[in-house]
Amino acid sequence: MGTEHNDYWILVIDDDAANLTMANTILSSEGMRVSCVKSGEAALKFLRGNKPDLILLDVHMPGMDGFATIAALKENKATADIPVIFLTADDDSDTETRGLQAGAMDFITKPFMADILLLRINHIVELTRLQADLAHEVEVKTREVTHQHKKLEKLSMQIVMALSGAIDAKDTYTNGHSARVADYSRRIAEMAGFSKEMQDDIYMIGLLHDVGKIGIPDAIINKPSRLTDEEFAIIKTHPVLGEKILEKIEEFPKLITGAKYHHERYDGRGYPDGLSGEEIPVEARIIAVADAYDAMSSKRAYRGVIPQAQVRAEVEKGKGTQFDPVFADIMLSMIDEDKEYEMCEK
Repeated sequence: MGTEHNDYWILVIDDDAANLTMANTILSSEGMRVSCVKSGEAALKFLRGNKPDLILLDVHMPGMDGFATIAALKENKATADIPVIFLTADDDSDTETRGLQAGAMDFITKPFMADILLLRINHIVELTRLQADLAHEVEVKTREVTHQHKKLEKLSMQIVMALSGAIDAKDTYTNGHSARVADYSRRIAEMAGFSKEMQDDIYMIGLLHDVGKIGIPDAIINKPSRLTDEEFAIIKTHPVLGEKILEKIEEFPKLITGAKYHHERYDGRGYPDGLSGEEIPVEARIIAVADAYDAMSSKRAYRGVIPQAQVRAEVEKGKGTQFDPVFADIMLSMIDEDKEYEMCEK
């Protein structure tokens, strides 16, 4: 890594002087700026006039422990957006689940390995910066453009494709997922008779439907085995996280619909709001079918691409329960036309 990321500023909070020394040595050797404090109270005082790029926070400390400290950070607007990685010697899911629910981006077990520590820090800081840069870019672009058509053109591919790539980069096993879902969604919209403008909107909304996964820890996103109930509960927060990310783009409020509602079900048994039927925005009803189709026709850590006949049967099974029957029927016709099973991850 060398000095490629020497502009990172990391705050380490740990009551153990040996841990502070080790973290300081590892991070400083990579050219990072490091600040160390020994308690949550000292950290809050330090952060009144400073804003590091990332915080490494010990869970167990006298006085304010890690959970109390992160709660205080999240309550303060000035520190709420600083990414936090918990440091812990615990090896139990309860501690990890509680930390992730409190807002930690990831966990590192002590004693930590230098390579793992550096990789986790690099990944999280880069994602956080990307999100901030893209939000700024959107703001700049929307100030430059006045006509709606020009706004969409300027806002569209460079910014959205960059963010879409960052989303897919989170998941080792779903290369190109967002682009495929966007493409299938646009084709469904076209076959449903929607206008060209609506088709283009749905394509862009589809590209960003999983944007909330940026806020889900890598350890959960890329877990090769079955998720625990607690981990699945964390995964289920990504629609709301997506809404929070996209609500800042005021010039295209429809972007939110795919991110927030693509896991709603036609029968009302989905999440996050339990909407049913036409209560679900039409864009989300289309993306829900496309998303489920691509999930089945893509590779996963634990399986290959599901055979086309089985995928078709699952879409048929979900018609009217999981999926809007109109859009499910269109997807079924697309499957029937795809004689060589080209609509799958290559």
